[in-house]
Amino acid sequence: MVNVVDGVVGSVVIDFGAGVSAKYCADVGFGVIAGIGFKLTQVLVMLQVLMGSFEQVLQVLVFIYAVEEINLNPTLLPNLTLGYHIFDSCASEMKALQSTLSIMSQQNEPVPNYRCPSEGSLVGFIGDLSSSTTYSMAQLLALYKYPQISYGAQDPVLSDRLRFPSFYRTVPSELSFFIGVAQLLRHFGWTWVGILTTDDDSGELALRELREVIGQVGGCIDFFHMIPPYLSSADPLNLGRVIETVRASTAQVIILYCSSLNAIHYFTSSEWETLPPKTWILSLAISNFFQYKFMVHLFHGSLAFVIQKEEIKGFKDFLHDVTPSKFPSDAALENLWEINFRCLLMDKKNINETDDPYDVYCSGKETFEMLQGYQNINYSLINSIHTAAYLLTHALHNMYSSDPRPGSGGAAWSLMKEQKPWKVNRFLQKIHFKTSFGHDIFFDDKGQVPAKYDILNWAYKSLRVLEVVKVGHLDLTAQPGQQLIINESAITWHVSGDQTNQTPRSVCSESCLPGYRKAPREGKPVCCFYCVPCANGEFSNRTDMENCMQCPEDQWPNAKKDGCNKRVIVFLSYSDILGVILFTVAIIFSVVNVGVLGIFLRHRDTPIVKANNRDLSYTLLTALILAFLCSLLFIGRPATWTCLIQQAAFGIIFTVAVSCVLAKTITVVIAFNATRPGSRLSRWLGSRVSGSIVLFCTLGEVTICLSWLLTAPPHPGTDIRSETGKMILQCDQGSVTAFYSVIGYMGLLALASFIVAFLARNLPDKFNEAKLITFSMLVFCSVWVSFFPAYISTKGKYMVAVEIFAILASSAGLLGCIFIPKCYIILFRQDINTREHLTLHTHL
Repeated sequence: MVNVVDGVVGSVVIDFGAGVSAKYCADVGFGVIAGIGFKLTQVLVMLQVLMGSFEQVLQVLVFIYAVEEINLNPTLLPNLTLGYHIFDSCASEMKALQSTLSIMSQQNEPVPNYRCPSEGSLVGFIGDLSSSTTYSMAQLLALYKYPQISYGAQDPVLSDRLRFPSFYRTVPSELSFFIGVAQLLRHFGWTWVGILTTDDDSGELALRELREVIGQVGGCIDFFHMIPPYLSSADPLNLGRVIETVRASTAQVIILYCSSLNAIHYFTSSEWETLPPKTWILSLAISNFFQYKFMVHLFHGSLAFVIQKEEIKGFKDFLHDVTPSKFPSDAALENLWEINFRCLLMDKKNINETDDPYDVYCSGKETFEMLQGYQNINYSLINSIHTAAYLLTHALHNMYSSDPRPGSGGAAWSLMKEQKPWKVNRFLQKIHFKTSFGHDIFFDDKGQVPAKYDILNWAYKSLRVLEVVKVGHLDLTAQPGQQLIINESAITWHVSGDQTNQTPRSVCSESCLPGYRKAPREGKPVCCFYCVPCANGEFSNRTDMENCMQCPEDQWPNAKKDGCNKRVIVFLSYSDILGVILFTVAIIFSVVNVGVLGIFLRHRDTPIVKANNRDLSYTLLTALILAFLCSLLFIGRPATWTCLIQQAAFGIIFTVAVSCVLAKTITVVIAFNATRPGSRLSRWLGSRVSGSIVLFCTLGEVTICLSWLLTAPPHPGTDIRSETGKMILQCDQGSVTAFYSVIGYMGLLALASFIVAFLARNLPDKFNEAKLITFSMLVFCSVWVSFFPAYISTKGKYMVAVEIFAILASSAGLLGCIFIPKCYIILFRQDINTREHLTLHTHL
């Protein structure tokens, strides 16, 4: 058919025959390559469809409708007419290349690098549906820099701008589908899935990408199988292995990624009908084939990603007038008509009666709306075709409008004369317009439109009734967290007959509840694990935690180990019974000590007080009073100042006391030896010598304490390990070495006093204070020797109590052994508290 518009010849050639029946195309895969010719332009379109199917004809008709709609629009390409050529790819890469070359050379027999223009200028191609044929076209067209817009190819390889700088598509890349699958798995908590992909480059890429995105959302793959592109006679064993793997798998969700032809060839086996219910997630390529009865049981309740669809305005009115008589050369439409209405077209009356499959002729009243499938038109694919036509049209319009030369035909003249199709690419890259549905359409830097999907749920109510429900959508241009929207209540799941319509669970191991953590199972993926209770002192407050957490220092896990409670704060307080007892004992001993000191002061001029170096006695009694009182520093809530001084005060005070005892012992020994004739020790009996001993010994302890306080001073601390669920407040010693050095120094002085006193225990009675000192040092040393194992073996407030007890017991030992016998003499035996009596050489 030849049309003359404004004196310019444009051509329209429509050939649907290839792909309608075996006499046109022997390949079992079918498609249509359509060329769009403008008055100056021809654009190739590939449509991969089923033989003689409603979808095949519908895809071609929507393209024709788009061309007519554009030609009738006065604001798009004014004074230019759009034309096209349509060819069949037969799902064959060779056929696709042959048809592409035919359009490029405009010859029935393609001639590479040769072109005989007769119908305007070729500026671009639209097609194909499958990735394999599109890939072959893109490799050829990249050499000539012709723009190519695919409406079905999703292979991510085609996004490589270095290899395919002039390739565009109106469907998202499969990478978007993979991301959508991952978000869907995360939404439903499916972490254990199986994968079936085609055994080709596209399937391998899909498997690799799915592994990555599924791993990113914490999922694992139970199994994967590569299914052959076609089911040959040698493949039943492969099919059996795949079916058995799917049957035995505990994964309730299977991702199916293959072409439509793979689905048709592979899933026709009745063996699939024996599988237990599974939920299938289907790619865009096979989402149009659920209406086939052999897939009813298998894919019932499945979810599929499809391109967002809207009904094309005016398209159904266009279809109302479609009949074979309107397109007399359309063999596909004729076959569709005859098969659906089971009649013979009137123009076939001369055909031999024996060849007629039907015995009636069509009445002519049959309409397109009466065809099976009309009520369930899938607009996903036809919208992509419609959008592709408008994208190229807008790019050409922008290029035409941007030509600065005067005259309505400036851009047309330039395009015809210069023949540089790559110029269209510059305008395609910048294209941005709104479709009739209100969607923004533009290409990103990889030549792709924004990734937006509808998520559909197929439910078969009976063998002949298919219900397709939109249950959500995916918009990867939205903000994170708002990209996937799912209406779970609208989904019909494939479950066993005795189960309600509940969301399937697809996990290798059930979730670990709070209070437990995941422990990996050896030799299994990370999604397979054991649930192990959290260790003592740890908790987990979320499901499926890999590691339990520690509570804050002031808290402790509750009984279920799914949270923390406040620890019970423990310290030796004045409200504790133990604290009250120790406090009372310390006060009583202090009062007794004060009373003894008062007795000594009141009877300071008596012989027994004067004979035992009363200055040392006063000093020792004062030190013992302070020793009893310093034990109170260890009771109560630890504070910075109490921790800082308690150990130093205890060490220095006790050192003074032990130094006084040592000085007393040395004084006794000197006094005994000074009475011998010719002895020079009498000059060492003065108070200056004993005072020097006390001062010298005390300075050693003071030096140790000062070093301790300046380098690593004690400070308030907590102990959360000694007692479960409790936090013990205590004074951290800072330097354990310094602490034991203080006690060790004091112990050395006590040991020296004990040895000297023990050697002098048999001196005459008037000087026999050595026996009292010996016994007191024996008690003192016994207390502190037993202190070390008791101190180390106890924790918390009992450790403090042990130290207080040692202080009180050793102080009481010194007080009782040295001063109580003397107080007895002073108060009750005044008859022997005389100088004369003390000078006797007999026992008192």
